[in-house]
Amino acid sequence: MATSEDIRTKRLLITPFNKEHLTERYVRWLNDPDLMRYSEQRHRVHTIESCLKYWQSFEGTPNYFWAIEEVEEGIGHIGNINAYIDEINFLADVGILIGDKHAKNKGYGTETLISVCNYLFLKVWIRKLTAGTLSVNIPMLKLMRRIGMVEDGIRKRHYVFSDQEEDMVHMALFKEKWISISSELALFQECMHQDKR
Repeated sequence: MATSEDIRTKRLLITPFNKEHLTERYVRWLNDPDLMRYSEQRHRVHTIESCLKYWQSFEGTPNYFWAIEEVEEGIGHIGNINAYIDEINFLADVGILIGDKHAKNKGYGTETLISVCNYLFLKVWIRKLTAGTLSVNIPMLKLMRRIGMVEDGIRKRHYVFSDQEEDMVHMALFKEKWISISSELALFQECMHQDKR
């Protein structure tokens, strides 16, 4: 796993995933059918051992795997975010999970993604950041658009969801756009933080 410093916001600590995050609570998130309904993880049964193997798969790679910890209210570990790095092409593909139900609808996903984008663009020197989701995953599409991502291609009828063929939507954000909008997003994040108090 690539070495990363902690990323701190007013409410969150985004820290490299470590053994203390490898808990039954984390495993329960991955086995929750409602939480995983838009993820291909819904087809698997997860255990401590399978999660350990996933964490270990980052060893010796340029990829990042962070735990998201809520520090303001003391909720603790609320989710994870990863970034798969293509060093040759200066690309990062990210995935995020807010697993703790007490952390839902509080803007933690937006806060995390803004902070990780800033880290990847300004410290890892990524030029393009990508992410993807099912076309029916409206919350994730809204999150990606909120931080300035734009459509980067659609794989038509790519996955089967609730017995229906659904598109896979790919989104992208380029470094130059990030630099132009990041100050606005920082202000948005501050306002959001105040509204969630």
